[in-house]
Amino acid sequence: MAKWGMVIDLEKCVGCQACTIACGMENSRLPGEHWQDVIFFQEGEYPNTEIKWFPRPCMHCENPSCVAVCPVRATYKAEDGQVLVDWNRCIGCKYCMIACPYGVRFYTEEKATYGGPNMKQVFKSEDAHSWNPPWKMPQEDWKHGVGVQPHDVVSKCTFCYHRVSKAPKGTADLDPQNPATREYTPACVVTCPTGARFFGDLSNPDSEVNKQIAYKNGVRLLDHLGNKPQVYYLTGEGGSVPATRSLKKI
Repeated sequence: MAKWGMVIDLEKCVGCQACTIACGMENSRLPGEHWQDVIFFQEGEYPNTEIKWFPRPCMHCENPSCVAVCPVRATYKAEDGQVLVDWNRCIGCKYCMIACPYGVRFYTEEKATYGGPNMKQVFKSEDAHSWNPPWKMPQEDWKHGVGVQPHDVVSKCTFCYHRVSKAPKGTADLDPQNPATREYTPACVVTCPTGARFFGDLSNPDSEVNKQIAYKNGVRLLDHLGNKPQVYYLTGEGGSVPATRSLKKI
C-alpha cells in the first residue's frame, strides 16, 4: 500500500500562488478558504527585514492529532496515508481545528476573510450545500471530503484524493511531466510553474520524493510535536521553514 507524501523545494518556490488558484478551481473552494495556502511573512527588525513566503497545504500527518480528538470519527486516515474528513459524519464541533497545529482547516459556516462580497449569498444554495459555485469540480464524494461541502462541516486539503486514489497500484511517483500519471497528480503539483513540488510514495525507497528528501535533507514543519507530517520541505540555502506560528504575517 502506498503512503503518499509531498515534497516542496523552497529554493524553487517563487511564491506565485498558482498552487492556491489551481487548488481553488479544482476543489470548488470559496474565495479566501485556501486549502493550499502561501503565507507571506516578515523576518528581522527594521531596517534589516526580509519578506519570505511559505507554501502550506494540509500536512496529512502520519500521527494526526485531529483524528485522535474527533468524537464521531469523521476525521480519519485513509489506507494510502491521506487524512480525510467524512462530511456524512462531521458534526462541526471544531475539535479537529483546535487540535491541528498547522491551522489548515475551515468551518463551513464561517465567512472567509478575503475582503470581497459574501459568495454564499451571491451564489446561494437551495439544497444541502453551503453554496452554489458557478464552477463545480470535482465529482462529489462526501465520505472523503471532496466537492462542494454541505452546511456545518469542517473541510481541508485532501491531497486531491479524487485524482490520487485512481492512480495505478504500485506507482512510485505522480509526475505531472509524465503523461501516464499527470491526471492522477494533485492539482497544485501539476500547476507549479517552477517544478517546486514532488508527489509520490514515501514507502517506496526508489520514489523521487524519497530521493529528494535524502539528497537535500528534507525537513518537516513543527516536527518536534510528533505529528510526523507527510509533507517535507527542502530548504537548501535560499528557503527556510518558519520555526513558530508567531511570525508576523503581511
